[in-house]
Amino acid sequence: MELRDRVAVVTGAGGGIGRALVGALADAGARVVATDLDVPEVDGAAVARALDVTDAEATAALLDEVGPVDVYLANAGVAAGTDPMDTPDELWETVLGVNVRAHITAAKLLLPGWLERGEGYFVATASAAGLLTQIGSAPYAVSKHAAVAFAEWLSVTYGARGVRVSTLCPMGVATPMLDTGADEGGMSAAATGAVRAAGEVLTPEAVAAAVVEGIGREEFLILPHPEVLTFFRRKADDYERWLAGMRRLQESVSR
Repeated sequence: MELRDRVAVVTGAGGGIGRALVGALADAGARVVATDLDVPEVDGAAVARALDVTDAEATAALLDEVGPVDVYLANAGVAAGTDPMDTPDELWETVLGVNVRAHITAAKLLLPGWLERGEGYFVATASAAGLLTQIGSAPYAVSKHAAVAFAEWLSVTYGARGVRVSTLCPMGVATPMLDTGADEGGMSAAATGAVRAAGEVLTPEAVAAAVVEGIGREEFLILPHPEVLTFFRRKADDYERWLAGMRRLQESVSR
């Protein structure tokens, strides 16, 4: 898809990957709508609005205000929770609500218009955890797997009718999610250790550039860390061996 003059909505635009996406999309010529829980102040945004992505009515109102939307980047995400035995139900609901259900809500609202026009683009920010897993955080691993699964389903079901879908699956990115502890809304020490051990920690700008390139090529999997594809292939090739290796990683980062 050519991004020039397209209307692109970015959720979770207040910082990290979302903020970088706004700048990269604007540089590509898009008219960018930046949203976050509080009104984000982001260079490159044509419109900035507060949005709770788990609020279906608020999401509908935003899309009505700024539409028709050409590209929707479901980037808002939370990393919270650890072992299921230690993670309260309400925290599971929060993580699933932001990381998965918000994608479903947005797609439900956008699809009628996209199908009528014969085009539209949905970009889901998932994680390498959505293809592999996440040491230390069951809610994050489960929700990111679900985000990838929903994106796959959208592509399979509506791809022949003009709806393009990509899913962003990076490993370590230098954002507050990685740099703050679990008590401050970031990843657990085990999760952070696993991410840093897996490969290079990229800047949000590098990830955003990969997203713009991936949209241009209409790629389903956008992998700023190319080694993720290697890990994914190894997982598929020998699941038992991969699980054994992940158990060893779990032990090494939990010491």
